Amino acid sequence: MDLLKNPLYTLCVMKLHTFKGGIHPQEMKELSNHCAIMPAFPSSKTVTIPVTMGGAPNSPLVKVGDLVAKGQKIASGDKFMNCPVHSSVSGKVKKICNCVVTGNSEVPCIVIEADDSDRTEFMEPLDPFTCEPEAALMRIKDAGIVGMGGASFPAHVKLNPPSDKEIDYVLVNAAECEPYLTCDERTMQETPERVIDGLAIVLRLTGARGIIALEDNKAYVKPILEEEILKKGYADDISVFLVKTKYPQGSEKFIVSACLGVEIPSAKLPADAGAIISNVGTVCAISDAFRLGKPLIERALTISGGAVEKPCNLRVPIGTLVSDLAPEFYTLKDEKTAKIISGGPMMGFAMATAAFPVAKGTSGVTFLTKEETVLTEEDQCISCGKCVATCAMHLAPVLIKRELEAENYGKARRFGLMDCIECGCCAFVCPANIRLVQRFRLGKAVVRQQMAEARAKAEAAKAKGEAK
Repeated sequence: MDLLKNPLYTLCVMKLHTFKGGIHPQEMKELSNHCAIMPAFPSSKTVTIPVTMGGAPNSPLVKVGDLVAKGQKIASGDKFMNCPVHSSVSGKVKKICNCVVTGNSEVPCIVIEADDSDRTEFMEPLDPFTCEPEAALMRIKDAGIVGMGGASFPAHVKLNPPSDKEIDYVLVNAAECEPYLTCDERTMQETPERVIDGLAIVLRLTGARGIIALEDNKAYVKPILEEEILKKGYADDISVFLVKTKYPQGSEKFIVSACLGVEIPSAKLPADAGAIISNVGTVCAISDAFRLGKPLIERALTISGGAVEKPCNLRVPIGTLVSDLAPEFYTLKDEKTAKIISGGPMMGFAMATAAFPVAKGTSGVTFLTKEETVLTEEDQCISCGKCVATCAMHLAPVLIKRELEAENYGKARRFGLMDCIECGCCAFVCPANIRLVQRFRLGKAVVRQQMAEARAKAEAAKAKGEAK
């Protein structure tokens, strides 16, 4: 029997489904969820666009001095996992150089100075319901669409799973469980037609049914979406589910668990459970790519936090330096900013300054005061077990930490290091203020390096054996 038509399941979803573990940090949504998404443009009239924003590394297709049009492809590659990058403004390429981006790494970027012209280079609109599936997937790739919730995984790859993976459901992750961030909430209020249209296009590609998963702190959005679903005639194909407001409800494994009652095993993906997860912004970008021929060249994001005078939701060109939006679109309270975070306070990255570009996966920037963040020194772990009780992935962070400190990376992996989703729940409840997430990120980097070296060594040994 179809899961969604099962009377017992229908009875169950009347309750708010959730998962074991997790935390309830202050939501702080009220700072910006009443603020409409406003168009914004950098004061410098310059964008700094990373050459790669998801997928395999790209190479620039332009050189310094070139004139480019808005929507023109400026970086790409020839691998299946490549996802092209487009100019978000019309203007001249000023330089191609390494710049600091989210995560504090320096990556190749194309710096373009806008010239105030109206030159565009969009694709021709394409009917998603009459074109061939291959053409639809190519349109999504050509538009440079990636997951806009933060992971930036290429959408054309996600929507083309292996033939042995049967996809029954497409879940739109509308939980937006990170504190402070509200751009998805505003998008659903302001343009529900784009959300539903984009989801319908994905359903046509996958042959699946659609579920939009909303946390119950946004229950008022449910009738807005359901009205649009009825208006478009998709009532038999798309449902809106309310899930419990709890962090990290928006993680793909917990969305699947809450909506479908299925647990994704370790080292497996939602596709192994018959599901594909997409973000609100991603399905909107898919709609725009077909209806307008518009590549992914702009996005909505939230500027919030206690250090911001007037938190807001903005729509900006990709590559806009966050610092170039002040003071016209946001201002900071004098000497109040203690921490700048690209993203939300739980899973975002602390940045030294606001001079970093908005990328395709940048859902917000949070400016925190001293009272809103933990700046105290770490203390000794007291083995209280709070991190174990709160871990939604059923891991033992305290044991992983111990093995990493002893450089026992093999044991850390056996305790689930690589299964950690870096949600920050363990660090949030730790009475010793231990930076667990940072330790796990560093540990993962070491493990990945070890794995890469092991692969290289095995390939070299194989090649040597074949040569003999």
